[in-house]
Amino acid sequence: MPLTLRRQAALAGFLNLPLDFFAATRYSLVDGSTNAASLEIDKTALDALALFQTALPAQFFEEQRKSAGQAPEKGVYTGSVVVLLMILQRLLQGKGTLNGAVQQVLSGVLKWVLPRHKRIEECTLSPNTGAFSRARCRLPGLVVEMAADRIAEYLLAGHKEALPGLGRQAFLLDGSSVDLPHTPELVKAYPPASNQRGVSHWPMMRVLVAHDLVSGIAMRPARGPMYGSEAVSEQSLAEQIIDRLPEGSIVVWDRNFGVFKTSWYACQKNHPILARLTDSRARYLNGGKLPSKADRWIDWKPSRWDRRAHPELPADACIRVRLIAAQAVRKGKAIQLYLVTTLDPPVEPIVELYGFRWNIELDLRSLKQTVHLHSLRSTTPAMAEKELVLAVTAYNFVRAAICVAAQAANLDPRRISFSRAQDVVNACLPVLQATRSEGEYAIELERMLRRIAQCRLPSSHDRKTYRRAVWPRRGNFPKQKPAKESA
Repeated sequence: MPLTLRRQAALAGFLNLPLDFFAATRYSLVDGSTNAASLEIDKTALDALALFQTALPAQFFEEQRKSAGQAPEKGVYTGSVVVLLMILQRLLQGKGTLNGAVQQVLSGVLKWVLPRHKRIEECTLSPNTGAFSRARCRLPGLVVEMAADRIAEYLLAGHKEALPGLGRQAFLLDGSSVDLPHTPELVKAYPPASNQRGVSHWPMMRVLVAHDLVSGIAMRPARGPMYGSEAVSEQSLAEQIIDRLPEGSIVVWDRNFGVFKTSWYACQKNHPILARLTDSRARYLNGGKLPSKADRWIDWKPSRWDRRAHPELPADACIRVRLIAAQAVRKGKAIQLYLVTTLDPPVEPIVELYGFRWNIELDLRSLKQTVHLHSLRSTTPAMAEKELVLAVTAYNFVRAAICVAAQAANLDPRRISFSRAQDVVNACLPVLQATRSEGEYAIELERMLRRIAQCRLPSSHDRKTYRRAVWPRRGNFPKQKPAKESA
């Protein structure tokens, strides 16, 4: 399926591609075959596509400052430079420190985004991190969120449907947690967990993400405290995410979200739902029975518990949903599913669509393990929230490269390893920035995309399993003991 012009322009700008790259991209895969479908572009529209030189041009940040009544930026670390450096801190391998980001500026590899400044031209820019640190703090959180939304909108523009004949995009929703440094500000904003033995050490943030089912591109996450008097639930965060989704897209989630309030809110926003139900909730909706197979439309009304928990629900709140009971096979075992949906297709495509929900677990693993989002480093709530948003944007940077490579190679983006693709991007970015001409850049870019297309996941689902075993590692450093409290 050819890329739409808007999506081509968005990906071209985000990856700094030559705008005619998509006109005749065709290369051999690792097995020697070639992609069957060449990506065509209307050459008469190349002048219009030239407007998209980057996904986030410097003019975007200038307009935000102008609308806020602020003077134009004059330093080296402008809004566009700070956002890029914070993305590189999460994207590139290594320590990901402030000093590493400043060294990116001093090395000259980011000359295409740096403003014209006396310090840069004379090579007298200080290697100290103070200026960059202050610029990060000055950057408004609202501008960061708008930039993340803009990138996600560009990357998802004109995206294909989730399943053939469905005619809609689908998004997978799920939540996770992120630990934060122990500072007084973060402890107050995101209290640690506690139990009968006392209070934990690390502040905890609850995070909810929504990823496109096909490409894995993520929307801006919703967050809130996980514990304490101001703790938020995943269901309440889901309402924030729903407001950001493209119009009419399908929402796919698990039993944690298969409750009336969340489903009703999605339907009120004109988003079709596909949710799995717990056995007890399915029995309630089916009149006290749990059939192995069922497919019928019912009126889902809030229970007395729903009314007590959510008194803001209107008196006539009701959803016309389809209750489906079916069996699915996973790893050779039959699994009983109870689903509710507002979609009309037959049972088989509905069950197949829900089967893709596991992809969100893999996406969360990529975010927390590969992009190192299991913990944040910022010591204030405002900086932690900006770091979270731009870390997900860094994840989208790799997903964008995967989508371009998969489209050129006629592959499913989900069949490409995210971790291996990130390694390719990290290795090729310095080479791309060192090119001296557009022709040389196009050659290196094609090599990068070809290498990404070769990072395919194994197609076998019957890989040999091993008995789980944990071998403790020897501690090389002494552990800090808590100080004794004085009487």
